[in-house]
Amino acid sequence: MLKPSLDISPFRHLYPFSSHFMDVGGHRLHYLDEGAGEPVLMVHGNPTWSFYYRVLVKGLSAAFRTIVPDHIGCGLSDKPGPGRYDYRLKNRIDDLGELIDRLEPERKLTLIVHDWGGMIGMAWAVNHPNRIGRIVVTNTAAFPPPAGKAIPLRLSVVRNLAPLAAVLVLGFNAFARGAVCMAPKKKLSADVRAGLLAPYNSWKNRIATLRFVQDIPLSENDPGFTILTATADRLSLLADKPMLICWGMHDFVFDADYLEEWRRRFPEAQVHRFEQAGHYLLEDEPACVLETIRDFLQKTKSMK
Repeated sequence: MLKPSLDISPFRHLYPFSSHFMDVGGHRLHYLDEGAGEPVLMVHGNPTWSFYYRVLVKGLSAAFRTIVPDHIGCGLSDKPGPGRYDYRLKNRIDDLGELIDRLEPERKLTLIVHDWGGMIGMAWAVNHPNRIGRIVVTNTAAFPPPAGKAIPLRLSVVRNLAPLAAVLVLGFNAFARGAVCMAPKKKLSADVRAGLLAPYNSWKNRIATLRFVQDIPLSENDPGFTILTATADRLSLLADKPMLICWGMHDFVFDADYLEEWRRRFPEAQVHRFEQAGHYLLEDEPACVLETIRDFLQKTKSMK
C-alpha cells in the first residue's frame, strides 16, 4: 500500500486511519475507507480535508463503510500545478463520480457534505438520484446565494484580486490559517490546528485553497455557473430522500439565510441547530453532531 507523502505522525493519534490511493486522471487521489456495511460517503470543502471528518469516521465505521476522499490538491492527495489540473467544479464532480463508480457502483450511498463539498456532492447526486439513500447537510450550499446576499469581503478579496490573493494565500497560507481561527467558534487545540493545516505547508501545496475560492460561481460568466444553476434547479429530485441538516449557527459564510433556503427546498428535512458552533461544526460540537447523525442513520435505516 502506498504511503502518504506528508508526515502525519504529529497528529496520528487523531487520525489513526489507513491511507488508500486511486489514480484519477493521472493524479493520486487519497481516501479513507474504514469499516463495513452500508456506505457513507463524506465530502469535504475548502480548506479542510478528510481529517475534518475523523470523528465521524471513528464513530460510524463500526456499523458502516465510511469513505472520505481528499479532493485533488487537498489533504494527502496529489497537488498538481495549474497546467496539469484545472481545479474547476466540473473536475471535482468528475473525480467524485469516478471514486464512487470504483468503490460503490451499485449500493445506495448516504451522502454527508460540508462547505464546497455540498456543491460537489449534490451536483453528483442530482445526476444520480437513484444512487442516493440519505443525505446529511452541514453548513454548505448547492444553490446561488440567497437573494441580496453577497459573499463575505474576505472571500471576495481572494476571488477577485488575483495578484494580492496569490501572495496572501499561496505565500502566507492566509486562507487556511484564517480558517482555523475564524471557522470554529471554539479555540482549536494545537494538534487539531496542526492536522488541519498540515497539507498546506508550502506555496505549491496551497494551490487548491486559492483555486477553490477563485472558482466560486457567482455569474453566468463563471465556468461553474451552469452547473450551479442546473444543480439548484434539480434539487427537487432528492426531495424524497431522508435528509438531516446539522447547522452551526455562528457561520460567517453559510449563515442562517442559507439554512432557511435549505429548509424551503427540503421542508421535510430534520433540522438540528447548534447554537454554540461555527462553520467548522465538527470541531465545535463533535460528540453531539456524531450522536445526531448516528441516531438519524439508525432511524432511517428501514426507509432506504
